[in-house]
Amino acid sequence: MSEADEHEERISKAIAGLKFVDDPEVGLNVVDLGLIYELDVKEEEKKVICLMTFTTEFCPMGESILANVTESLKMTLPGYAPEVTVTFDPAWRQDMISEEGRQFLGGY
Repeated sequence: MSEADEHEERISKAIAGLKFVDDPEVGLNVVDLGLIYELDVKEEEKKVICLMTFTTEFCPMGESILANVTESLKMTLPGYAPEVTVTFDPAWRQDMISEEGRQFLGGY
């Protein structure tokens, strides 16, 4: 397997792991909810870089979601240090929800 293939496999594993992290207020995972803006693996530094947001700046579950995202990345890619950054630029919008997420939420 090439280095590029291994890199893509690690990113796919990280995304798959994040699909088990739910926003408890919505009941939908952070990937399908559209909260994960960027995800990359820095192979040489052994880091997983994640840029994410919350549905609102004052999300009451924000700290919990952030901790769960960080823990998921640690468990999914052991040996890689997660660096998770929260941004509100751009602000989250409902149209960021995936098609699967919309179906889960009743098709809105």
